[in-house]
Amino acid sequence: MKHLLYQLTAICLVTSLLSCSTKQTPETIAETPARSYSESYKAPIFDPDDRIEKIKQIAPELQRSIEEHAKANHLPGVAFGIVVDNELVFTTATGYLNLEKKIPASPSAAFRIASMTKSFTAMAIIKLRDEGKLSLNDPVSKYIPEMSKLTYLTKDAPTIDIENLLTMTAGFPEDNPWGDRQLDEPDQMLIDLVDDGISFSNVPSYGYEYSNTGYALLGHIVSQVSGMPYQDYITQNIFKPLGMDHTYWEYEDIPEEQLAIGYRWEDEQWKLEPMLHDGAFGAMGGLITSIEDFSKYVSFHLSAWPPRNDDDNGPIKRSSLREMQTPQFPRLYANAKDHNGDDCAILSGYGFGLGITEYCNGLKRVSHGGALPGFGSNYTFYPEYGVGIMAFCNLTYTSPWSLNELSKLLFETADLQPRKLPASDVLLERQEQLTQLIQNWEPTLEEQILAENFYLDRSREKRRAAIQEVLEKAGAIEAVGDLHPINQLRGRYTLQAENGKVNIFFTLTPEKYPKVQRLDVAFEPNEPDA
Repeated sequence: MKHLLYQLTAICLVTSLLSCSTKQTPETIAETPARSYSESYKAPIFDPDDRIEKIKQIAPELQRSIEEHAKANHLPGVAFGIVVDNELVFTTATGYLNLEKKIPASPSAAFRIASMTKSFTAMAIIKLRDEGKLSLNDPVSKYIPEMSKLTYLTKDAPTIDIENLLTMTAGFPEDNPWGDRQLDEPDQMLIDLVDDGISFSNVPSYGYEYSNTGYALLGHIVSQVSGMPYQDYITQNIFKPLGMDHTYWEYEDIPEEQLAIGYRWEDEQWKLEPMLHDGAFGAMGGLITSIEDFSKYVSFHLSAWPPRNDDDNGPIKRSSLREMQTPQFPRLYANAKDHNGDDCAILSGYGFGLGITEYCNGLKRVSHGGALPGFGSNYTFYPEYGVGIMAFCNLTYTSPWSLNELSKLLFETADLQPRKLPASDVLLERQEQLTQLIQNWEPTLEEQILAENFYLDRSREKRRAAIQEVLEKAGAIEAVGDLHPINQLRGRYTLQAENGKVNIFFTLTPEKYPKVQRLDVAFEPNEPDA
């Protein structure tokens, strides 16, 4: 099972252009504990929110990219979609689900999505955790007693816990080629595997290594704790609340005209790949779904952002979704490239069933790929942009898209922009007060807004002299610029003056009445006339 692999490159796309706007409406399930919170908090917003219109404007380029990738990589069929918040705003498909019967691919067709299944298994574990039915710190042997028989690599190795399985830090070896062929094995095979002894490649908690076996074990834990097969638990507690009525575990349950058949490209021709039934390893890669259905799941993940005061609405809490999307054991790739091929270091890590990549320019991407004999898939979403993309194809171990190409279209051609953080009320108040203070140094105002460290770090006389020097260089103040918040208690703004700009940066204390603990004031002269 090819993990998040397609992560830094790939993208697979497709033909018949379908522009759609389908609202996702998950039923309310998760509850947030009652506690105090600030009713004045202002969540980040899109200003303006023109994302859907921008995406529709690049539809021809998306179509071209999809078709070219499909043709160049011999993809029998591909389906692709884009979600913006809770709407599926663009879909397209090209080629065939079934080459022999010439059944065309479509966004409603069911493809096996392989390792994209893993985050559903992780979500089931997190839901059980949130309900107090297990702890991520529980040793796996609590639910699978055979795990206590394992022979660890070292005497000081920590016992494998549930979080190790979620984050792929159990010390198990990468097992893609082998694991892919275990999908339909019965539960007893999994238990026998553990009972016979699992070979370790690393000490647990030492580092990340992709493991399908670990996620198969998580599926067994879901079954043990919930008292029902993990497939039924995920169907009832995730699929149904999200309205995913056309997502399946067993391919025999799907009408022929809706089911994508898997192929491999060999000897310059397509050859059928045998379809595997569902089994114990299905928790790591067994799901079969459509773009239309899976988009509801992507929208649910996007709904976690930004943190806000709205009621929770979904199978698990928004805070738990954000936890799933947080990288563990992140690794720095100093020589990585961005979608233009330019140098751009990245930080990459695995969360709970999800891969997370943070680029040198601040862009955050959450994603996972999937690959099995006969299939390749990927989904990627950008939390700060409220946009997600997904693509499925029916060719062995093949990326369904060119991610670099799509990234250029979304972030350069369409020029999508992230949310903007509004300034908090206290920051706006301090901006007004600071602007007044540095011009007249009124003692009462100083006492009101300056923290106790302010003049201990640098004397009042020296601070006033330094700021006065800046103001004299700047000349008469003509306008106060907008406040650009960095967070709720930190921001910067500019005073436009006769001879240039006065750049001001300030941070506030964690006190109930936040005061100014740091103030930087610098002069930026006007550019000389040419």
